[in-house]
Amino acid sequence: MTSVKDFRIDEPATAEELGRGAFAFTDDYSVFDWGKMPDRIPEKGASLCTMGAFNFQLLEENHVPTHYEGVRLPDHDGTVNLGEALSTGTAPEEMVISLTQVPELPFVDGAYDYDAYHADAGENYLIPLEIVFRNRVPMGSSLRSRTDPADHGLDAAEWPDEPVDLETPVVEFSTKYEEQDRYLDREEADRIAGVADIGRLEELARAVNHIVTGQAEEAGLVHEDGKIECLYHDGQIRIADVVGTFDENRFSADGQQVSKEVIRQYHKRTQPEWVEAVSEAKQRATEEGVADWKSLCERSPEPLDRSVIDAMGDLYCAGTNAYVDGNVFDAPSLEAAIDAVRDL
Repeated sequence: MTSVKDFRIDEPATAEELGRGAFAFTDDYSVFDWGKMPDRIPEKGASLCTMGAFNFQLLEENHVPTHYEGVRLPDHDGTVNLGEALSTGTAPEEMVISLTQVPELPFVDGAYDYDAYHADAGENYLIPLEIVFRNRVPMGSSLRSRTDPADHGLDAAEWPDEPVDLETPVVEFSTKYEEQDRYLDREEADRIAGVADIGRLEELARAVNHIVTGQAEEAGLVHEDGKIECLYHDGQIRIADVVGTFDENRFSADGQQVSKEVIRQYHKRTQPEWVEAVSEAKQRATEEGVADWKSLCERSPEPLDRSVIDAMGDLYCAGTNAYVDGNVFDAPSLEAAIDAVRDL
């Protein structure tokens, strides 16, 4: 798995009941599904925890069910809401959540066995899908290679050489627990979702997208795309994982990315050999029916210059300040942070 946040179980979930645990956000980062990269970005973990908690509270206020229970501060007992945490002058790095069951997903004879996953999961489980929503189609988006403009109501024979805003957001489904993400047609996504209703998953994705997009506009940001993950319990689907952060979603301002996409593109420019090696390893793994593509990769990423690390730290912190409309972090203005990464 490529997550750069740590996961703790306080009370394990059972076949019938949700458990309790926490995400501990770290300053690690990951690009191209690599997992932890050689460097850490200062205050990235606290900024993502703050932004994620803020969004969960927005969702709950708008009657969107989630697994969020609050945040926890070092040397403080109990769970509090984000406002209480920030009133202490400390940004949280730990988010308390309800837990569901996550069975093993067997890989047998070159294929993933979702029937076995659901046999173990019962009706209390993390749905093994990512539900992706797109408001804009940037250059390099995989949507350009998989679909035509006409599929989305656009009057063009080919995709133009510039970002395209969509009048109606696109919702897609992809795998979550496979070593390489795959986009799915609706029929296969429905099968992989188990007893969870695929229509309800799409409805929740559109609701989250609408709420995050509105908050981004107030902050002077354009919300381009993102995803949700969900759990199923007792006949209800809840939003899980984390939503609407600069790692989970893509935002921009004045034509400049304000998200993890900045560092992803930086690696494409400065370490193209490693990026190509990753792509080749994934392709070879697909052809050979191998789950662990990293074992086939012949290169590893190099550390970043200090100036790049500091600029990215400022971008995460300044972006979070703008999004939550507060001075949570000692950071430059969003405009200054954007100008700094524009020159990377």
